[in-house]
Amino acid sequence: MEATLFSFPSTKPPPPKTLTLTQSKTLTLTYPKSLNPYRRTSYSTTIRSAISRTKKEETVQTVKEHLENCHLLAAIKYNGFTVQQFQELRRSLPEKSKLLVAKNTLVYKAIEGTSWAALEPCMKGMNVFLFVHSEEIPAAIKPYRDFQKEKKLEGNDFTGAVFEGKFYGPDDFKALESMPTRAEIYAKLLGALQSPASALVGTLQAPARDLVMVLKAYVKKLEEEG
Repeated sequence: MEATLFSFPSTKPPPPKTLTLTQSKTLTLTYPKSLNPYRRTSYSTTIRSAISRTKKEETVQTVKEHLENCHLLAAIKYNGFTVQQFQELRRSLPEKSKLLVAKNTLVYKAIEGTSWAALEPCMKGMNVFLFVHSEEIPAAIKPYRDFQKEKKLEGNDFTGAVFEGKFYGPDDFKALESMPTRAEIYAKLLGALQSPASALVGTLQAPARDLVMVLKAYVKKLEEEG
């Protein structure tokens, strides 16, 4: 019996084997796909997926770290910013304020189940997120207002913020921007303590938020003195 085996390139799957029999009958043998030793397997999709998942996890962790000792979290519409403008804005912020560009889904994953989840109404469109690690809220907001005016970015406004667990929409930012500074709180408290009782009563009858801030400042002052 005579057999003829055809050769094939090493980079391609082997062609069917043909056996020529003396009786002029031809028998063709093929490899099952599962047994093809030259079959190539691509891992690029799996690798890209793993890298993407890792980056997402890192972003969520970064958001959580920024939320530590955070007093205010705000979202700003990000459409239209150039890289240069974004860098300028970062440099203009106080030391205790941080900017982060991240997908809404990842930010919400980090804040879900916390008091910061009140920012959910802002989770649409493109946002850059402002983390304020200071009690001086107006001072943290003002640099962006100045930047917004200078660069004529009126359309890139705050889409919302969370302060002390409460959500502030774009129309509510005046309340945040007009909050008294620490120095003003001290002056108000000391003035009330040195004035007649009627003035002190007036201070105590102020809105609850103002009163809480005054008392917190006074307690802190006492702690520092002693």
